[in-house]
Amino acid sequence: MLARLSIRDIVLIDRLDLDFGSGLAVLTGETGAGKSILLDAFSLALGARGDAGLVRAGAEQGQVTAVFEPDADHPVHALLRENDIAVEDQLLLRRVQLADGRTRAFVNDQPVSVKVLESLGERLVEIHGQHDARALVDPASHRSLLDAYGGLDREAAEVGRLWVARRDSEQTLAAHRAEVERAQREAEWLRHAVDELRKLAPEPGEETALAERRSAMMQAEKAADDLRDALAVVSGSQSPAPALAAAVRRLERRGTAGGYVAPAVAAIDAALTALDEARAHLEAALAAGDYDPQTLERIEERLFALRAAGRKYNVAVDALAALAERYENDLALIDAGAERLAVLEREAASAGARFDQAAAALSAKRRRAAEGLDKAVNGELKPLKLERARFATAVVTEPDRAGPHGSDRIEFQVQTNPGTAPGPLMKVASGGELSRFLLALKVVIADRGSAPTLVFDEIDTAVGGAVADAIGVRLARLGGKVQVIAVTHAPQVAARAGRHFLISKGALDRGKRVATRVAALDDATRREEIARMLSGAEITTEARAAADRLLKAAGG
Repeated sequence: MLARLSIRDIVLIDRLDLDFGSGLAVLTGETGAGKSILLDAFSLALGARGDAGLVRAGAEQGQVTAVFEPDADHPVHALLRENDIAVEDQLLLRRVQLADGRTRAFVNDQPVSVKVLESLGERLVEIHGQHDARALVDPASHRSLLDAYGGLDREAAEVGRLWVARRDSEQTLAAHRAEVERAQREAEWLRHAVDELRKLAPEPGEETALAERRSAMMQAEKAADDLRDALAVVSGSQSPAPALAAAVRRLERRGTAGGYVAPAVAAIDAALTALDEARAHLEAALAAGDYDPQTLERIEERLFALRAAGRKYNVAVDALAALAERYENDLALIDAGAERLAVLEREAASAGARFDQAAAALSAKRRRAAEGLDKAVNGELKPLKLERARFATAVVTEPDRAGPHGSDRIEFQVQTNPGTAPGPLMKVASGGELSRFLLALKVVIADRGSAPTLVFDEIDTAVGGAVADAIGVRLARLGGKVQVIAVTHAPQVAARAGRHFLISKGALDRGKRVATRVAALDDATRREEIARMLSGAEITTEARAAADRLLKAAGG
């Protein structure tokens, strides 16, 4: 509930701190005293649109802080966690309105977007008046209100889960069917491509490896000619080795030459050994080059085939292997697609049947809940001087337009006079009637489908006497379930409140400016204010006596 409202420098309010409690609290005061300013300031803290005109003249900025004490299980805590906002015992919503039109929003002193502030405000407070019945405008809210009244939130959530399962199953089926149909259209071409790529058998990285080997072999080819020429000189027909060997044999036969021959023979032997080593090195170099014209030709043919396939299928050569695998999978999809398609069709049908069954059961429970809601709301109408009117919850089941909330279109309708056709509440009811229908509805569903704080802005306008008293009784009854704050001109309503605040305007700075003040009334001052509401500017003895009777009748 709302624990405190603090306002600084908003229009005629320079400084204001109001402490609220549970039950019914009323705000009264003469016309023009500033009740609307107070509500505008409160709405600003709840995420309403800002306006530079809200800043008090002469101030650089205005500020509104609303302090709430939500229950531990209130949904607002989940929203706080979703937005990484610290969850504390108290929840502070603060809005700063700058004179240049900009605004800043804070939750528990943490900067947030206005959207987050608005989402929190919607869960904490509902503001209703003759021309502000947002909870009754959107049929989607009618459905959620009926579900809350009937205790159907769990069933509605299960229907939502089954709807998602049905949607996902149907999407999976549609995607698979599209893949099968695409593959079937391309089957002949796919089979040709798969056969061709299977024969080619490309491997990832093959192009790079072949290109590197080709380059190495081409380099080896250039060196091979020189190596062969050198080998021919060393060991071929042009080699001096045979002539040197013959010379050595002749010198060895003529060993009589004395000591001069032996050194010559040794030198020639060393030359022959060197030539033999050179031959061995040259032959090893040729072998290491591994150059084979046929192998080079095969490499070049392979590269040409791979690159031609890449151009044909418009992919990089290294992607051919993955493409071949995908094409084979497509063919496998064609072969196994019918079987898989049948399985998915059965799963989609089963998911649809489960949703339809749950939605139908929810529809039946909603109709029973609607009967109870209608009976309860209509039971509240007669004391509110709507005895000729009827409230009805229209539940229209449309399976072809089903969605995550089921297959029901739900709308609150009213019949204001016998013989007239029921119609949407917002179109049929007048402003005064609308506010009373709203009050009757809220009395019935407050503990199951309402924000913890309800604000009613002059919903008793243009009524008086017994009707105003009936409104007061129902606001007080509401106050036993949720926190209720009512702006009222009806003394019968004011007498039913547990807390009474008087809004007034007074002069400040020796009459140079006017400020709005709000004072909590005690028993004596409350009696005077109710007497004023009864009699007008001049409070008479009769008015005070009448105020006493109202307070006594209300138990105050």
